[in-house]
Amino acid sequence: MSAWRLRVKLRSATGLLVSTRPTQRHTSPYGPLTLCRSLSTGSHLRNEFFKDLEAQLAAFRKKAADALPGSSWSPLQINPNLPPERADIVIVGGGVLGWSIAYWLKQKEMVRGGVRVLVVEKDPTYSQASTVLSAGGIRQQFSLLENIHLSLASADFMRNINEHLGVLNEDPVDLQFNQSGYLFLASEEVAHIMEENYSTQRYAGAKVSLLSPTQLKQKFPWLNTDGVVLASYGLENEGWFDPWTLLNAFRRKAISMGVIQCCGEVTDFKYTTDVLRTASGDTVDLKRIGSVKVQMPNSLEYQPVECAIVVNAAGAFSGKLTEMLGIGSGPKDSIAGIPLPVEPRKRYVYVVHCPDGPGLDSPFLIDYSGVYFRREGLGGNYIAGVSPEEAEEPDTSNLEVDYQFFEEKVWPCLAHRVPAFEKLKVTSAWAGFYDYNTFDQNGIIGIHPLINNMYLATGFSGHGLQHSPAVGRAVAELILDGNFKTIDLSNFSFRRILTQEPMLEINIV
Repeated sequence: MSAWRLRVKLRSATGLLVSTRPTQRHTSPYGPLTLCRSLSTGSHLRNEFFKDLEAQLAAFRKKAADALPGSSWSPLQINPNLPPERADIVIVGGGVLGWSIAYWLKQKEMVRGGVRVLVVEKDPTYSQASTVLSAGGIRQQFSLLENIHLSLASADFMRNINEHLGVLNEDPVDLQFNQSGYLFLASEEVAHIMEENYSTQRYAGAKVSLLSPTQLKQKFPWLNTDGVVLASYGLENEGWFDPWTLLNAFRRKAISMGVIQCCGEVTDFKYTTDVLRTASGDTVDLKRIGSVKVQMPNSLEYQPVECAIVVNAAGAFSGKLTEMLGIGSGPKDSIAGIPLPVEPRKRYVYVVHCPDGPGLDSPFLIDYSGVYFRREGLGGNYIAGVSPEEAEEPDTSNLEVDYQFFEEKVWPCLAHRVPAFEKLKVTSAWAGFYDYNTFDQNGIIGIHPLINNMYLATGFSGHGLQHSPAVGRAVAELILDGNFKTIDLSNFSFRRILTQEPMLEINIV
C-alpha cells in the first residue's frame, strides 16, 4: 500500500507558500521505489484545457444564436463583392461618363442618401476602357452649338475641378492640364467650312482665332505651311489632360457620396412588356426593365438587382445591351427594327520620340489630311495617329497595334508637315475603342423610346471624355428633373435616328 508525504515549509517573513515535490513510495520485491509528480505542470495543462473548451463553447453559442429566426446567418458563404439586391438607378459602364453621371445624381439629390446609385463595370483593370486609352484632348472647335457648349461647360468644370471633386482629407486632383490650343489646318477646298465654323464658335463664346499661312509660319516656324490656306487656333479652354486622373477623381468623389461600385457584367434583363397600338393600327412593344442580372467576373455567380432606372453608358458595347432587350430585332420597317447604331471602332495611338521636334510651344495639331499629333511630356515625345478610311477599319476582336499603318498612313504626313519628324522613332503604341455612332458620329442622350426606363449616354465617337462633365450633369437633370436645365441637348435624342435626321459635325476632317 502506497503512502503520500507532503512537506510544507512556511516562510513567515515573505508570506510565500512553497511546496516540495511529493513522493510516492511503493513496496516491491526489489525494495522501495520513489515516484515524483509536479503539481504545477498538471495545473497549467488543466487551465489551458478549460480555456480552450470555454472558447469552443462560446463559438458554438454564437453560431446557435446566429441561426435563430431573424438573424442574418446563412449556411452559404456570401460573396462580399456582390452588388446589392436593390438600387434606384443602375449605371452600366464605369468609364468616365458613367462615373460623371453617378456623381451628378448624388450632387442633385434632395436628401442625403435619397438616391441609391450602383455603377457596374465589367473591366476592373480598365485595360480596354475607351477613357484611359484616348489621347485626352479637349477642344471647343466644333460646328454644332451643342458640342461647343458642352466643351465650354466641361472646360470650366475642369478648371475648378477641386471645387467639384475634392474629397476631405484626400490629395487634391491634378489633371496635369496642358493649356495648349488645338490648331486646325485647312486646304483651299475646306477653308470656307473653317470660316463658317469660326463664326459659330465665336457666337457661342469660344475664344478662337484664324491665322493666315504667313501668321502661322511666324507663330510656329517649325511648321511646313505648303497647301495650307487657313488655320484655326484655340486661344483658351483647349489642350490635353490625363484621362485616368479625371476618371478616378469622378469615381473617388462619387463613392465618397455613397455611390456603390461593382465589378461585374450585365448579361441579362428582366422586363415587362406592354403592347400599344399606334394611330395607323400598328402594334408597338413598350418594355420596362425590372431588374438587371450582374455576372461576377471569372465566376458562375450572379446577382439580380432590382431597379427603377437603367443608364446605358457602356460605350463601345452599349449596342449589345439594347440587343438583349430585343432592340433592332423587329421588322426592318418598324421602330423595333432600328438598332442602337453604336459599335466599337479601333484606333491606334503611336508614341514617337524626336529630340528636334516642335518643343514646348507645340499645339494639338490636326492636319486637313486627318493626321494629328501633340506633345507628350517634356522629353521630346509626341503622340500621333489618324482615323482609317471606312473601308480599312481594323479588326475589333483585339487591341493589337498595326505598326505598318503608321509607316504607310501616319509618318509620311507627319514628316511633310513637320520636317523634323523625318527622324522620329516609334517608342511604343496602344489601341483603344471609340464608341462609334455609325449614324452621325455624335452622342445619343436621353431615354430610349421603346424602353421607358433606360436612359442612353453613348455614341460620342471620340469626344465623350472631354464632354463627360457636362454630359453627366445633363443626364442627371433629365433623370431627376425631367428635362435639361443647363444645356439643351434634346437634339441628341434617339428621336433623330427614328426620323433619319442626323446631327452631323461639319468639319475640315
